[in-house]
Amino acid sequence: MMGGWNRNLPGVEEVRRIRGRLSLVLEDTEFGKVYDQNVVIRLLAYVRPHWKLTAFSMVMMLVYIGTQVSVPLLVALAVKEFIRPEDLSVAERLAGLNRIGLLFAVVVTLNLAGNFLHLRGLARVNTSVLYKLRTDMHDHLQKQSTLFFDHNEVGRLMSRVQNDTMALQEFMTVFVVGFAEILSLVIIIVIMLLMSAELALICFTVIPVFVVIMIFWQRRARRAFMRIRYAIAGVNASLQENITGVRVTQSMNREAINLTRFDQLNGDHLDANLKAIRLTAGLMPSVEILTAVAFGLLLVIGGSMVHGGSVELGVMVAFLLYVQRFFEPIRALVMQYAMMQRAMTAGMRIFELLDVKPDLVDAPNAKPLPPIQGRVRFDDVSFHYVPEVQVLNNVSLEIPPGETLAIVGPTGAGKTTIVALVSRFYDVTGGSITVDGYDLRDVTRSSLAGQMSLVLQEPFLYSATVAENIRFARREATQADIERATQALGAHEFIMRLPQGYETVLHERGSNLSLGQRQLIAFARALVADPRILILDEATANVDSYTERLIQDALKELLRGRTAIIIAHRLSTIQDADQILVLQNGRIAELGKHNALLARDGLYARLYAMNFQDEDEEVVSTPQEGQKTST
Repeated sequence: MMGGWNRNLPGVEEVRRIRGRLSLVLEDTEFGKVYDQNVVIRLLAYVRPHWKLTAFSMVMMLVYIGTQVSVPLLVALAVKEFIRPEDLSVAERLAGLNRIGLLFAVVVTLNLAGNFLHLRGLARVNTSVLYKLRTDMHDHLQKQSTLFFDHNEVGRLMSRVQNDTMALQEFMTVFVVGFAEILSLVIIIVIMLLMSAELALICFTVIPVFVVIMIFWQRRARRAFMRIRYAIAGVNASLQENITGVRVTQSMNREAINLTRFDQLNGDHLDANLKAIRLTAGLMPSVEILTAVAFGLLLVIGGSMVHGGSVELGVMVAFLLYVQRFFEPIRALVMQYAMMQRAMTAGMRIFELLDVKPDLVDAPNAKPLPPIQGRVRFDDVSFHYVPEVQVLNNVSLEIPPGETLAIVGPTGAGKTTIVALVSRFYDVTGGSITVDGYDLRDVTRSSLAGQMSLVLQEPFLYSATVAENIRFARREATQADIERATQALGAHEFIMRLPQGYETVLHERGSNLSLGQRQLIAFARALVADPRILILDEATANVDSYTERLIQDALKELLRGRTAIIIAHRLSTIQDADQILVLQNGRIAELGKHNALLARDGLYARLYAMNFQDEDEEVVSTPQEGQKTST
């Protein structure tokens, strides 16, 4: 979390307890229901724009199901045609069979066409819905405040956007297939009852046994599938930790120990999967046995009814085929049980994320901020992340246009919180902050950001070309604009030494550059954006002294004519600031110029003495050409 969070602060455990109650925190949902009406209704809203294609696909699915269940009826007709009265000639019987054969060919053709068209149509609807869902989730996350991301890990959010969306794709497929199976089962039951209620009831005698088996199986399967979910979470967490901390692992020779721990977690996941597989595999023989029992009862009892003349042979043959088809939908639904639960859980998690309301939004009457001079004023500003822990207390100060304010103070004093409030990553909880007299809460966030730039301690560069990273905030910037900025900052020379110069594609987070080079590119990005207010949050904290001198020269150009707020790590870098604000425990301890604060012999003088001693002990070495200036 930004500014003010410090393990040494009193009441930190209380803060954590309060944070746990915040509605912004997204928790992992337990393994869900097989069917959740709320998820289905929300999902149908995404399907509605494609209702024509969906309706066509459903019609084709009905054609497919209808032709599937009509095959046993055609067989019954063929048997009946074959055993018609003996006064018919062989040619007449063959003619009847040929008509049935032709009808069978038509049915098979319709079956194939219906299956192809309904699967193709639903696949298009499926992918369109997932496209819209991912777009909505990305847009929704972009609207969330910094506080939201303070409380929710990036990995968890990525899982919801990617993994849960893929799981929901399974749901949409399984839901349609499951609906088709259930509809097919209902049609088969109706046909069986219409053909012969007695034979149908004989077949249905095994259903109560199957229901009892399913009740016991479902309870054990739910626990098994939940165990898989928890086991894979442990595997993913361990894998992510080991990859992220690979340097520490290798430096401390922990590879074997970490592998043992990972192997234990991976083994738990394997055991959980094997148990679930055994449960699923154990259910299938039960279905097969019940199918065989129903088939046997039909042969014995139905055979005697055919012999007695109460049931036609064709009906008996159709029933034997329907018994096989009767259990096929049940078998398919059983196999899809776990997938339905997993997908329904994913749907709940996705819509839970989409239901999180941004806590920092523009006021209904907010107006765009006009071009500003850069006067920043704090009027009795107070702020807390949670009510019980005050981070800033009654801070009042003014930064005239074009002047530089440096902020120093102990860890947890509230330095980063101040720049976060000026950037309007958070809203003040007391008092007000104005820019050229405009309260930040009364103007749109985008118009404020358009006249402000922020350079962080850890510069973030994208996996794009150097030029694209520099013009990130101002897409219309020309190559000449970019080169003017880099030459003014002293970055042009090292960029030109890169393999493709400004068109060199940077690795993830700019890892193929030194930290100092990344910071210079971040400064160039800020200079090209041409902001009226510039914020530097410990922008030179992680670079060596040589690189810092390069950056200090770049800052002279970057700060010219701009209002600047600088959080300083090395106090020697801020001696020329127009004002130096010294914070302690969220309050203004001292405010003034460098020499005046030293003469006061207060907190700033003590911080400067300690900082100057540390800097004196640094060994400054000039890096060789072509080497990285920082690691």
